[in-house]
Amino acid sequence: MSSTVRVHLKGVVDNSYDIVIGTSLRQALRDIANDFRDASKFIITDSNVKSHYGGIFNNKLFRILTVPAGERSKDRKTKEYLEDRLLSLRADRNSLIIALGGGVIGDLAGFVAATFMRGIPYIQIPTTLLAQVDSSIGGKVAINHPLGKNLIGAFYQPKKVYIDTGTLKTLPEKEFPNGMAEVIKYGAILDIQLFNFLEKNHKQILKRDRSSLTRIIKRCCQLKKMIVHQDERETGLRRILNFGHTVGHAIEALSNYRIGHGEAIAMGMVAEAKLSYALGMINYDDITRLSRLLQAYGLPITIPSRFTLKQLLRATLHDKKIKQGTVQYTLLEKIGKAKVGVQLTLKEVEQHLNR
Repeated sequence: MSSTVRVHLKGVVDNSYDIVIGTSLRQALRDIANDFRDASKFIITDSNVKSHYGGIFNNKLFRILTVPAGERSKDRKTKEYLEDRLLSLRADRNSLIIALGGGVIGDLAGFVAATFMRGIPYIQIPTTLLAQVDSSIGGKVAINHPLGKNLIGAFYQPKKVYIDTGTLKTLPEKEFPNGMAEVIKYGAILDIQLFNFLEKNHKQILKRDRSSLTRIIKRCCQLKKMIVHQDERETGLRRILNFGHTVGHAIEALSNYRIGHGEAIAMGMVAEAKLSYALGMINYDDITRLSRLLQAYGLPITIPSRFTLKQLLRATLHDKKIKQGTVQYTLLEKIGKAKVGVQLTLKEVEQHLNR
């Protein structure tokens, strides 16, 4: 005879946190040292970021753990290395992790924090445009698997996010467009006024004008906050942020992550805009307008010919959003508005993109 014991866990955990835009990196570290006086503090960063900012860290207050720069560090081997280092340095449940770097570091360090000792606090200090407008906000942390991007991960919110726009001065020329792809995505799916601003001010933005950058970073943070507030665990509305990412992640995986995230997302957005057009959701002028804006920021819009359509479609089968043999796409209804949960089979996608 069986019996049941019910565990009641209806308590609500407050995962709220502040995004502080405009503070200096030095001030952020001073604030962290003051707010977490009794915690052992570990900065996880990469070799590129350390070469620029390593001189400002006080090693008496922060222990620095460095990994090689690049997407290839976002794997199980690197995560295990960081966990081993934390254990050897006697990190405990009261320790604090600080993710200092771009999206790779934020995802990797955040996932380490989510699983180490069943979860320790962490803070995001994003140093790339892509991380400042997107990946550092919302608590999605993960590592890659050879079969696909971000397949192993968790939802784990940071305690705070500090954004120093001054770090964008040292951003390599190639990395700036990668971030702009995510900014353009926000305009395409949520905010026509942002899209218009990006069209009219692209020369100023490409010069990394601080006022313009602060404006677009703040707006993107507001938009992402609005979405995450309504759907923290990506069960519905948050999927709107996946526009361009289904095809984009497939491109990244097929390239063995040699193609940058923003470049892949740019190509993915154009491909998924073409799907939107094939389904009668948008006009062809919308594809043209999106493509021109991406190109204005130095982003590619054509998928490399070495990747066949069949290869791309097979790669989308490893997408986290797959459901009963169909892939769920976020597609455009017009510039500034998108629709989530458009279910398409591989055959349907192939037919539409082959037109």
